[in-house]
Amino acid sequence: MPGEWKALIADDEPAARRGVRQLLAAFPEFAVAGECRNGAEVLAALDASRADVVFLDIQMPGIDGFEVIRRRTPERMPAVIFLTAYDQFAIRAFEAQALDYLVKPVTEARFAAAMKRLSKQLRDAAPSRPESIVVTTSRGVTVLPVNEIDWIEAADNYALLWSGGRSYLHRESLQVLEERMSPHGFVRAHRQALVRVACVRELAWSREGWAALLQSGAKIRVSRRRRAAFAAVVRKLGEARARNRAR
Repeated sequence: MPGEWKALIADDEPAARRGVRQLLAAFPEFAVAGECRNGAEVLAALDASRADVVFLDIQMPGIDGFEVIRRRTPERMPAVIFLTAYDQFAIRAFEAQALDYLVKPVTEARFAAAMKRLSKQLRDAAPSRPESIVVTTSRGVTVLPVNEIDWIEAADNYALLWSGGRSYLHRESLQVLEERMSPHGFVRAHRQALVRVACVRELAWSREGWAALLQSGAKIRVSRRRRAAFAAVVRKLGEARARNRAR
């Protein structure tokens, strides 16, 4: 699936970052989630991008690649593939639990071998990985896990995916998305909105009618036609949560 996994590229040399992008183009299942010029940017991007792999230069200004892992801790790192112009750090790299160690300039064959190992590792972990949707932003491609989308709003023949108060334009209609997202707990609130029921904090009444108040603070109108079915799903989820807490 295109854009199935997210990659972060970290190198202080623009040419090196561009080279990794070019090599990754042969692997459409990987989308570039961002580029970093130094260790500080890597630490910030790891939280923001939720990357599955980081192509990490060792020698960067300020915080080097090894220090990034030390500060983040190996347990909280995605898969790490080191990229460096020096071969003397290889033992230390594998002690830091790196998946691979590539010495620049990297050949297509050597890169492909690393990607084969990486793909196998990520596929082995796939059952616990939530389904995602690939969206395009002004900075490139972003992969949104379905369980991080709060609600979806129709936008002509496209849709806006709302996550944490931010919207992402997606090139599918709401009707198409409804079929895809229903198994993941999304329900129609009205003709132009799907809501992930797990995000609903409460159903509230006002002069404008019924509305679903989401944990993010969003307020989504629930139409009269959809109200009974929507409320039933919310109630069913609440009862399931109560049973789980009682166990």
